Amino acid sequence: MQDYWNDSQDTEDKQLRVPDAIADLSFRIECRGGLVVDHAYALYSEISRVLPWFETEADVALHTLHGAESGNGWLRPYKADELLHLSKRTRLRLRLSKSRFEDAKHLVGQTLNIGDCTININRPTIRALSTQTTLLTRALVAENTQSENEFLHQATEMLNAKGIHPQRMMGGRQHAIKTADKTLYTRSLMIVDLAFDESIRLQQNGLGEHQKLGCGIFLPHKSIDAVYQVRKDQS
Repeated sequence: MQDYWNDSQDTEDKQLRVPDAIADLSFRIECRGGLVVDHAYALYSEISRVLPWFETEADVALHTLHGAESGNGWLRPYKADELLHLSKRTRLRLRLSKSRFEDAKHLVGQTLNIGDCTININRPTIRALSTQTTLLTRALVAENTQSENEFLHQATEMLNAKGIHPQRMMGGRQHAIKTADKTLYTRSLMIVDLAFDESIRLQQNGLGEHQKLGCGIFLPHKSIDAVYQVRKDQS
């Protein structure tokens, strides 16, 4: 597999203030029953049922639910119909403008039903965007037939259009997301050593379509070890 990796950029640790106009509202949840890996559309639909504005609001995003990658010999499943068993530390997170925080708190006390899984929503906390300049999105919409080089080229063009010029990127795991009428094909993407302002803008705005299904939402990522492990597993 080909990496997009340019070491010519010097990076600095900048102690800059993170703006708070957009942040994650992070809800404690209680889950009963296993949650299917491919739950993005069902989760989006349930949240839109409780929060009707969520369906039509332009600048909102939804993190899908993820358990630990591994622990006590347990590996996180990846097949669409396999079940996740979420721990008490799992949070439901919406990325929103702070003007919508109070509206989103109407989720508290509600129960979301996703297949055989019930999710009870408890009180949230506000989680600011990260100061990290290495970011990961678990899913960026791609073409099913794309090579990794083609995917990285597409991602570069999308980033450049936003005034973001990546020096180091790496594509990762592929997976599909089923909606009511189609299947989306996605691939994970890690971007290393962004400028601080680029990192903030990317976290605030995301990249590409279907952010309400967990696509193109960027999280801080401190190490490339996990990505290389994925590559090793796939080779």
